[in-house]
Amino acid sequence: MAIITLITDWRNSDYYIGAVKGKILSADSNVQVIDINHNVAPHNAMQASFVLRNCYKEFPVGTIHLIGVNTALSPKRSLLIIEKNGHYFLCSDSGFPDLIFPEEEKNVYKYALDHSPESTFASLNVFVDAAFQILNNKKLEDISVLTDEYLVQKPLLPTIDTNVINGSVVYIDSYANIITNINKETFDRIGKGTNFEILVQSNHYVIDKVSKSYSDVPTGELVAIFNSADLLEIAMCYGPVAQLLDIKVNSTIRVKFSDKKDKNQLLLSGD
Repeated sequence: MAIITLITDWRNSDYYIGAVKGKILSADSNVQVIDINHNVAPHNAMQASFVLRNCYKEFPVGTIHLIGVNTALSPKRSLLIIEKNGHYFLCSDSGFPDLIFPEEEKNVYKYALDHSPESTFASLNVFVDAAFQILNNKKLEDISVLTDEYLVQKPLLPTIDTNVINGSVVYIDSYANIITNINKETFDRIGKGTNFEILVQSNHYVIDKVSKSYSDVPTGELVAIFNSADLLEIAMCYGPVAQLLDIKVNSTIRVKFSDKKDKNQLLLSGD
């Protein structure tokens, strides 16, 4: 079964979602339309890319992902088709290729339009048509041109200062948990098994261990875990930590390592 996913900065109170779904189903009622997220902040390509990057692999190969963020097209902003791992991502030229796939190989195509690209509702008038060209087994080379000329934006990366990782909050989920851009590989590589302090709101709140689950600490206490995306996440057991601590996207989260080996690491290594 053909699958088209939708991720947008629209809202359910508008008619946009219904119109796009209606056009897809009118073209082929057997297409399965999946809503990924319609709560992306307006024009926030970075947020949409973060969500899509961390869920698209769970969909079957051949899925088409329609990105309804910054969709207005013009002679200076084309429709792009990104092909990666057998998936197709339809988006405007607004920085999505490197936001979704930073430092990764991917094929990016500029969609060839048969008419003027100006449209106040390009997702309906252009994106859906392009999606069905792919579903109808048109080769990308026949409907688009392979290109390396597109807007480049990169996700915010942590910085390293000797024994300190200076990270940033990149996402706050619906439970008000704080997701950072510090991944487990970087944490382990810089820390090398030493003791550490995770500093939240400068040094007002300190966490000195990484737990396996949210419930490893008592209700109301802060907890650090590596989530399913292998990113360092700060949460509060049964509490909205971002709201209570007034943490926003782009707030700084620091991890400071000491020269002293962690006791658990010493036991494992036998040193």
